[in-house]
Amino acid sequence: MIRAQNIFLVGPMGAGKSTVGRQLAESLSFTFKDSDHEIQRRTGVDIATIFEFEGEAGFRARERQVIEDLVAEERIVLATGGGVVLDAENRQNLASRGVVVYLHCTPEQQFSRTSRDRGRPLLQTDDPLQSLRDLMEERDPLYRQVADLVVSTEKRGTASVVKEIRRRLESEES
Repeated sequence: MIRAQNIFLVGPMGAGKSTVGRQLAESLSFTFKDSDHEIQRRTGVDIATIFEFEGEAGFRARERQVIEDLVAEERIVLATGGGVVLDAENRQNLASRGVVVYLHCTPEQQFSRTSRDRGRPLLQTDDPLQSLRDLMEERDPLYRQVADLVVSTEKRGTASVVKEIRRRLESEES
């Protein structure tokens, strides 16, 4: 039986945090939360609009407040935004309030999963694959720093990833 109070999913865009998070929460009878969706709910606009009007700094300030609020809840699976680990306060809040699972995949896999998604402001560049590589180089050490578990989602189905997370959480607690 998994005794974790909360499970926080970190990783790059396209790693499957929301999809895996929903199924993991359902399998554990936890509540699923998505920090980006919560930001959108609170502001009434999408992430791209926040970036357009407030820039990345404005978005990160909103994200920090949402993370602080959500980590105080209990029995949640939280899918975080890809850049959540850039903020030291977010890393501390996540690490101290639950089990952090880093869902890892390559920039090439991310690209194949996100290439048609126009709602990702950081990919609106001339070379989105190179942008993903650059983001991974910057963020991978931070994901690993905060993670209790690292789980690959590379070329894997959601059910397989959920099963591995559950198995590893159960073995950590026995």
